[in-house]
Amino acid sequence: MTALYRLCYQALIAAALAAPMCASASVPTLSDCFEGSDFIANAALSRDNGMTRDAFINRLTGDFAAIRAFPSELRWFVRDEDDERFLEAAAEQVFDTPATPAHHRSAFLQACFERLTI
Repeated sequence: MTALYRLCYQALIAAALAAPMCASASVPTLSDCFEGSDFIANAALSRDNGMTRDAFINRLTGDFAAIRAFPSELRWFVRDEDDERFLEAAAEQVFDTPATPAHHRSAFLQACFERLTI
């Protein structure tokens, strides 16, 4: 094997091994969806008990920063930036469009179930 051929072969193997790591957002589990819906329902309860949107989102953002210290396979729900954006958008919806905790839970579950099929 020539040096150039060996180098090309090694580059091809490295690219093939790296491809799964470059995949798109993680797909939540069914359990993730139910636990996330509980979180969103609790966000609505927090809102109903006087927590402001800014206070809730700031705390959530801080939690995301702390969670990033752990490997993604050990994290609950927010394994990557897409998951963070998904959960944060749902939390923002709780404050921007107030409804019952059950309504927010249901809307979150529907959106999360759609992510299961991606």
